Amino acid sequence: MKRILLLCSVFVLFAVNVSAQKDQKDKPWTEWSQKEAMKVLADSAWAQTQTEFTETQAAGGSSTITKTQSRNEVDLKNAGKTESGETLGQKAAALKTLYHVGFLTSKPVRAAFVRLIELQKPESPADEVAARRAFVDRDLGDNIVVSLLVEGNDKNKTTPAKQSLGAGTAETFKDVVYLERKDGKRLALKDYRAPVDAMGAKFIFPRMVDGQPFLDANSGEVRVNMEINKTKVIRKFKVAEMMYDGKLEY
Repeated sequence: MKRILLLCSVFVLFAVNVSAQKDQKDKPWTEWSQKEAMKVLADSAWAQTQTEFTETQAAGGSSTITKTQSRNEVDLKNAGKTESGETLGQKAAALKTLYHVGFLTSKPVRAAFVRLIELQKPESPADEVAARRAFVDRDLGDNIVVSLLVEGNDKNKTTPAKQSLGAGTAETFKDVVYLERKDGKRLALKDYRAPVDAMGAKFIFPRMVDGQPFLDANSGEVRVNMEINKTKVIRKFKVAEMMYDGKLEY
C-alpha cells in the first residue's frame, strides 16, 4: 500500500512539473520575467553554460584544482566547499569562469536578450521597441549563429579568453570550433564576429549542407565544440527539445 501511495505521489509531482514547463514554454516571450529570460540564456534547450571552478591556495596563490561542470552539475550553494566539506574561504578562494553558449539564430535566445532590455528600459520610445522586436522575428537566412559570452571572477582565465575572442578571426577558430551531429557529421565554421555587445562572440555556420538543413527533427543531438585560449568548451543539445511555436529553432 505504501509503495502504491509513493508511486502515485511521484506521478502527481511529475505531472505538475511537466505542466509547469509546458505553461512556461507556451507563455509569450513578451511576458517573461527577468528570471525566465535569464534561464533561457543560461540553461535551456537553446543555450547552456559551462562553469569552471578554479581553487587557488590562500598562501602563495598557486592554482591547485580546475573542475569543469555542466549545467546540470553546477550547485552554486555548494560551490564554495571542498571535498572534505570545508569552505574554500578557510583554506582557499574559489574562482569561477562561465562560458555561456547559445544558438543566437533561435528565436527564444533572441527573445530573451530583447526581453531583458525591455525590462531594464521600460520607457523606451515606441520605434526602439518595434526595432528590437523586429530583430526577434527576423529571418536570419541560411546561417546558424552560435554565441559565446565569457564572464566570471577568475581574471587569469576570463581576461585571456576575452582577448582571444576580441582579436580572433574565422581563420583563428576554423580548426577548433565546429558543430557535430550525433551521427558524427561535423559542420565547419563559415565566419566569425568578435564580441561588440552583450551577446558576445558570434560563430557563423552554414545552415544547409548538400542542399539539406544540417539539423532536422531526427538529428537526435548536436554538440557545440570550441577551444578558447586552450580551454575546451563542449555543450550538448537535444534537438527534439529545441522546438518553439511548432518550429525547430536553432
